[in-house]
Amino acid sequence: MKIYVYLYLHYKLRYAMTLEQQIQEDIKAAMKAKDPVALAATRAVKGEILLFKTAEGGNGEVTDSDVLKMIQKLIKQRKESAEQYNAAGRPELADNELAEASAMEKYLPKQLSAEEVETKVREIVAQVGATSIRDMGRVMGVATKALAGQADGRTISSAVKSVLS
Repeated sequence: MKIYVYLYLHYKLRYAMTLEQQIQEDIKAAMKAKDPVALAATRAVKGEILLFKTAEGGNGEVTDSDVLKMIQKLIKQRKESAEQYNAAGRPELADNELAEASAMEKYLPKQLSAEEVETKVREIVAQVGATSIRDMGRVMGVATKALAGQADGRTISSAVKSVLS
């Protein structure tokens, strides 16, 4: 029995799942659990991955960072759609969009709070040597790379504006 456990753990460590493989496994799990929200969310991510792989000029490979960017884009789309549905008086559709967005968020790394983003931006401003709002472009370039996946662009932008003002 111990040898099987050892082989299983060795396999898991040696051949760790990529995010794409994890999403494929989660599609199977959502089908078995008959969870329509999780199934729709994971299928949307899988569809985006397939589009990326087959895009013109692509090499057919996708990295975890590419998948994270796709997931962030899909979450942003879902939240914007929910806002539009609420404005149109269709809260049931907005709830569905928000449920799918929250199902996708489990693949993202832990999101930073606004205060944490602001402290990181202060460090970046000191590192870059920015002094006024004119330096916002330089700070945003460094901040978006440093905080990729941990905060959305809108939060980073508002933190940079408040620090530089």
